[in-house]
Amino acid sequence: MMPIKPVRPLGPDFRRKVRDNLRFSAASRGLDGVLLLSPANVLYACGFNFSVNERPIGLYVPVAGEVRLFIPLLELENAEPIEGVTLDIYTEFPGTVHPVSWMVEEAKARRIAIDVLDARLMAPLGAVTDELVLEDLAAPLRFIKTPEELELTRIAAGYADLCLSRLHSEAGNIIGQGGSELDLLADCTGYALAALKRDYGTIFEGTKLGITASVHSGPRAALPHGSTSTRKPRVGETLVSGIGASLGGYHAESGATLIIGEMNAEQRRIMQAMQACNDAGVAALRPGAHCHDVNEAALDALRAAGLDKAIRHRIGHGMGLEGHEAPWLAPGDQTEIAANMVFSNEPGVYRPEIDGYRTINTMLVHADHVEIPSRFQAATPIDQRVVAL
Repeated sequence: MMPIKPVRPLGPDFRRKVRDNLRFSAASRGLDGVLLLSPANVLYACGFNFSVNERPIGLYVPVAGEVRLFIPLLELENAEPIEGVTLDIYTEFPGTVHPVSWMVEEAKARRIAIDVLDARLMAPLGAVTDELVLEDLAAPLRFIKTPEELELTRIAAGYADLCLSRLHSEAGNIIGQGGSELDLLADCTGYALAALKRDYGTIFEGTKLGITASVHSGPRAALPHGSTSTRKPRVGETLVSGIGASLGGYHAESGATLIIGEMNAEQRRIMQAMQACNDAGVAALRPGAHCHDVNEAALDALRAAGLDKAIRHRIGHGMGLEGHEAPWLAPGDQTEIAANMVFSNEPGVYRPEIDGYRTINTMLVHADHVEIPSRFQAATPIDQRVVAL
């Protein structure tokens, strides 16, 4: 049993502070307000967790005046409990007027920022505004997490670890009985999700809460985003699993590579290089550094091990209300690292038609250190990452 911490979903006070910060950002740019269309941004600023579909939902935060939540009629009952907003309703999509055009006209803002926008709407919206700024004013706010957001991330990481621990302990039995990658996935995710719902399902009802995962083996482990299949893992192969967990909408990840049966010298060498890559990323992740440079510092460890041709992706990405979100620990992202940012750390080695390796840790940036709430790797040294048959 994991310890149950006394946390609750983020409430109206948190959302009010977010909206106040958005007002300040809009006012500092000389704008009348900001229209948020990204589902994650709407959730962030007002707490409305909805099923994303073709019908756009928007939140208009003016510099002065009432905050307006624009919704389709079918979401009326779902949106009524949302505090601090006035509801404005359109009937259906696509409608005689596009819902986003209707939102901008209803907002009566002559100078407005919009976070995401279909390019086909730029001309009609430009005709009814004096200044249309395509900028996500919520993004830099979301980069820096509050203590409450960080705590939800820590807890989520624990359930991602729980999923990995279950895979580690049960994979031998399942494989020994002829089980496939899909069987392994169903067992570990079902176990972790049941625990997550048991511990927090009632308190966090109506929020995003869940477990997502992938399991790949042998040559299929060389496909970073390959689908989990009916393939049956074999002795001597790598078994790669990446786990994502979310609590109250906040995401964390944990991942590991296991060896089925005895680990050989080459497998151990690669896993040690990946550990060096992980550690280099942690060492480089400090306030004032830039995301691009953290990525380079981490991947240099794989290059030093002669694995440069097996690198297929960046070292990591931001996490929060989305499993993958900016900023990116990747080439070209010059975002400056700051305390209370959250990132993944994902060394990967992929050798097509042979095997693949990946580990994942969640990293919380502090002023003087990096906190790793993902504990599976720390608790399971490389030589213990084997599946006994």
